[in-house]
Amino acid sequence: MSTREEILFELGITPRWKLRDVAEIESSEETSSSEDLHKGAISSNASGDWSELKTTIESCDRCKLCESRKKVVVGVGDPAANWLFIGEGPGAEEDERGEPFVGRAGQLLDNMLLAMRLNRRENVYIANVVKCRPPGNRNPEPDEVDACSSFLDQQIDLIAPQVIVLLGKVAAHRVIGGDGTLASYRGVEHRYKNISTVVTYHPAYLLRNQLDKAKAWKDLCFAMDLMDKKIEQRK
Repeated sequence: MSTREEILFELGITPRWKLRDVAEIESSEETSSSEDLHKGAISSNASGDWSELKTTIESCDRCKLCESRKKVVVGVGDPAANWLFIGEGPGAEEDERGEPFVGRAGQLLDNMLLAMRLNRRENVYIANVVKCRPPGNRNPEPDEVDACSSFLDQQIDLIAPQVIVLLGKVAAHRVIGGDGTLASYRGVEHRYKNISTVVTYHPAYLLRNQLDKAKAWKDLCFAMDLMDKKIEQRK
């Protein structure tokens, strides 16, 4: 498996960006992989809630996106995760497979997670603002976002993450509110449902704008620092 340094090099963010000493990071990772970080299996009652929500989402016809979708993309990952990553909506490959972030942008997101010593199956949940693909991969329209709004909020309530990472402006506008630029949301801790929330670039944007990968890594390091503080507070 690739080392952290190799992953960061692949992402194009070393040696230009280095926030913390590697030994310090590895030490914090040992802590974060312990019982302090992972909340464990969900209760049987919560499992029932997830099953009911999944069934409701998959049969949804609240907006016009239901007319052209192939598969509803509910989300993927650990339903008891401390980390929640939220994108904007499924693309063509996601619509085919029913899982978020499986195309080139998904490969980049997986590498970003690996650089954080995370993966999409353990202690991470990945969701989107809308659960059906907007035609032509356009941004979801306001009525489509509104139609899926309660689904996303229910997912957040069921997961009860410690940190939310919003990928791109669409997710930032939906969760934080307002209509500002991405730059105006980055670099500060937001709160949603009293959960620490960080904004960074969407992986699809980073594929087109390689130089901003260093800025994205800075955002993720900020998110990891917030998580570290929460771990310390629980000791």
